[in-house]
Amino acid sequence: MAKELPILPSTVHPPDVAQTEQYQYSRVFCQKENSPPLRLLLEFLKSRAQAPITPPDMDESMLDEWAWVQVTLGYDRNRKPIQVFCVRDRGTYQDVFDKEKELFIDLLSAHDDVEAGLVREYVERARFVLTTRFAKDDMTDEGYDFNGWILEFYQEQCNGIVQIDNQGFYSPKGEITVDLSFKEE
Repeated sequence: MAKELPILPSTVHPPDVAQTEQYQYSRVFCQKENSPPLRLLLEFLKSRAQAPITPPDMDESMLDEWAWVQVTLGYDRNRKPIQVFCVRDRGTYQDVFDKEKELFIDLLSAHDDVEAGLVREYVERARFVLTTRFAKDDMTDEGYDFNGWILEFYQEQCNGIVQIDNQGFYSPKGEITVDLSFKEE
C-alpha cells in the first residue's frame, strides 16, 4: 500500500512582477466638467515634439470619445508605456473618484497654511481626476518629460492642479505649493 506524503508548498516562487514593480503616480484634479477627447491630447503631445504611441488595437473612433476611462500611451517602443486613467464625479468609477478626492482632502486638512487651504478647495471642486502611472525602474528622462506634458495638458485645458506622489501639489508655474514629500529624520 502506498504511503501518503504530505504536500508542502514550494518555497521557491518566481517573483511576482506586479508586486515587485514600483509605480509612480501623478494626478491632475480638474474643475472642467468633461475631459477633452484623447485626440486633442495626442495633438498637443505632437506639437511638443513628442511621438505618442497608442495601442495597436485602438479603434480610431475612440480618440474622439470624451468619456474614456483608461489608455496606455508609449513614448519609446523599448520602454513600458504610461497608463493614463480618468475617473469622474459621475458614472462607473465615481467611487474611485470619491476615494481619491477624500484621501487628498484629508491629507491637505492636516496642513494649516493658506496654500494648503486653497489647494484643498481646488480638490473639493474637482469634477474629474486624471491619473498617470508608470514603472519607476523603466522610466527615462524622455519618459518623465512625456508624462510632464500629459500633466501640463490637463492642467491648462481643464483648469487643473497637479499632484505627484511623494512630492506634493504644484502651481501652474511648476513650483511646489504644498509639500507632501516624506522626510526622514
